[in-house]
Amino acid sequence: MNAITTTSRVLKALEVLSWIIFIGLCIDAGGLAINTIISLFINPSAVEYFWTARDYLSELSKFGRGHFTTLALIMNIVVILKAVMFYLILVLFRKRGLTIERPFSSVLRDLVFKFSYLALGIGIFSQIGLKYTEWLVGQGMPAANMEALKIAGADVWLFMAVLLFVIGQMVKRGMEIQVENDLTI
Repeated sequence: MNAITTTSRVLKALEVLSWIIFIGLCIDAGGLAINTIISLFINPSAVEYFWTARDYLSELSKFGRGHFTTLALIMNIVVILKAVMFYLILVLFRKRGLTIERPFSSVLRDLVFKFSYLALGIGIFSQIGLKYTEWLVGQGMPAANMEALKIAGADVWLFMAVLLFVIGQMVKRGMEIQVENDLTI
């Protein structure tokens, strides 16, 4: 089996996995958004049936509606940014102009930088959510499960943003070398 066939199979498997993750994130984002809207505007007691972190968010809602609104908004932003990132991964698989034979292109460069900015946004909002819940603990709220609140791993997302930005710079340089090679042939 040659390298291109193996690479094509791996990419196809990754595309299927990306679709599964994207669908899961969309369901998660939709459930979270709908529960937030219902809890804020239709039935405040519906916070007890929240998608995730039901106990903590119910306590937070009783502690203060403004605090609940702030944390729910942060949670929604993080989950939506994750879904957008996986949507862009799916776009990456479908983009014309991306080939294994000519790996460096402006399409790839732009997508890598978009991934970097999305990872930075996820990291920043996750960090804001973490600091906000830590502040709430100081105000008398019990400690929260960051994983259940969908805002865990801010440091990993920030690291990923920096890593993707560096890769974007490398793709940019690879494009320059590719153009130079095309001109010398």
